[in-house]
Amino acid sequence: MHKLYQKLTNRSYFHFSLVTITFLFLGSGTLMAQEEGEEENDLGTEVVNIVKPYTPTISDAFKVMETPVLNDSVVTQKKEVEYQIFSVPVASTFTPAKGKAETVEKAKPVTVYDSYATLGFGSYTSILAELYSNFEISRTDNAGFYFRHNSSQGDIDGVLLENKFYDTQLDGHYTSRQRYTSYHLEGGIEHEIYNWYGYYNVDPTFIPDPDFINTIDPQQSYYGGYLGGSILVDDSFFEKVSAKLRYTGDAFSSSEFNITASPEFRFPLTDFAISVKGDVDYLTGSFEKSYFSDQGIAYNTLLAGVTPALEYTDEDLSLSIGATLVAGLDLENSASDFYIYPQIQASYRLVDELLIAYGGAEGGLEQNTYYQFKETNPFISPTQGIVPTSNLYEGFAGIKGKLTNSVGYNLRASYGKDENSPFFYSQVPAVGTNLDEGYRYGNSFGIVYDDMNTLSIFGELKVEPNENFSLGITGEFFSYDTESLDEAYNLPMLKASLYSNFEITEKLYGGASLFFVGERESIRFAISPESSIQPEERTLDAYLDANLHLGYRITERLNIFVKGSNLLNDNYEKWDNFPVQGIQGLLGATYKFDW
Repeated sequence: MHKLYQKLTNRSYFHFSLVTITFLFLGSGTLMAQEEGEEENDLGTEVVNIVKPYTPTISDAFKVMETPVLNDSVVTQKKEVEYQIFSVPVASTFTPAKGKAETVEKAKPVTVYDSYATLGFGSYTSILAELYSNFEISRTDNAGFYFRHNSSQGDIDGVLLENKFYDTQLDGHYTSRQRYTSYHLEGGIEHEIYNWYGYYNVDPTFIPDPDFINTIDPQQSYYGGYLGGSILVDDSFFEKVSAKLRYTGDAFSSSEFNITASPEFRFPLTDFAISVKGDVDYLTGSFEKSYFSDQGIAYNTLLAGVTPALEYTDEDLSLSIGATLVAGLDLENSASDFYIYPQIQASYRLVDELLIAYGGAEGGLEQNTYYQFKETNPFISPTQGIVPTSNLYEGFAGIKGKLTNSVGYNLRASYGKDENSPFFYSQVPAVGTNLDEGYRYGNSFGIVYDDMNTLSIFGELKVEPNENFSLGITGEFFSYDTESLDEAYNLPMLKASLYSNFEITEKLYGGASLFFVGERESIRFAISPESSIQPEERTLDAYLDANLHLGYRITERLNIFVKGSNLLNDNYEKWDNFPVQGIQGLLGATYKFDW
């Protein structure tokens, strides 16, 4: 209708149509007249112009009424309905039970304190002291320190020499978390005292008397410190860099500096990512004497490597394929070498969290240090030749997962090959050795290196049914194959442990641990061309070490505790001719506070 109305109201359109119709009509009339004129008379031609303006009009419209009037003879009148309610009481014996709102136990908010102090005293005149504190400098920055002291007067049965020990350390840290960058600084100092108390009498015909024993000073003091830090960057291909400087010294003028730095980069691609990690490890140190002479020992090693890797991760598969390229420089002897090690890791989720298979192959050039050796065996003598260990490869495969939400497991098997792997051995003074130092009485350990192949089978089971109880069991079997040595000395074939933490009541808590170490082969020999002492092998018995601790929360701030160690009272030898203390007990308290 609207379009038609537009056409009707368009003056030019209508004028054109009218003229067209007129010409068509006249044209048809002329043709008819011509046909008739042929029979009658010729009327001739004549032009007629009709000009008339068009004046459109719109007819009146009518609307349908909103409420139409019905004109129907069959319209009935609605009858008004009238009704009344007749109420009759009905007797009922049902009594509904009153509803009771279910209460929700509100967990008491745990109060977190910035500091705590611990002090304990125990058997063998042992002392344990700890102090930790953290300070919130601002919303993004905090700092803190940690002090720890642990000492005992020894008094081990059947030991002739002094056997006390003393370990004190102080650490501090500072952390700053900015919008895109985080900084972390740390540092610390340490002082330790140990005694070479494992005296070994080379000559069975000689009976040491108290005067002779008193001439031996078996004490060794270690001291050192470190300073390190790291920077983490968000939303950048440069992810992290960390560095550390550590110094280690002792009472025999030994000195060692170790500097490490590790930058890390990551370049995301469409489906993959490329990671690049660098490692720089510089070690320099010296010992004033060797075991058999007064000639000093110096070492100076630089390791520089880079590890590029291609990484892929999806819902089920995680894969990393790369290699480590390392240049090893012996700056002391002007020698160098180049190494390539595999870096392959893969894991695949076979059945959700129930079964995950993983495997790979790894390797690397490991920097051995005097600090690491004395941390493993504090009875080492300050007379060692220190060189790196080349872990050529270690291939591994395993499965892990969760049997239930509270039970997890891990099974792993590996096989690897190492070059220049270190072994501890008992040093025996050779004929003509100057006994002017406290470690030259068959009571200290040295390091010997050899190539070794290692087969390992590891298993772990963790059970945590609720937050009040957890249990863990681990076990590992080893098989060694050395190239020059008869045995992998002081390395056990079997290790196992069991540990648990539990909450007995809201105030009473505790924990237990059990450690088993299998038999180890040890050897006593003197590496000297003039020595007439034949190497002596000895089997160290397996041992089981049981430990238990219980604590009681007197208040929210104050706890008291008791600890028991070596509860089986076994003076086992962790190292050849070095028995440990028997059953040990410690009673102490911990107090939490804010400054």
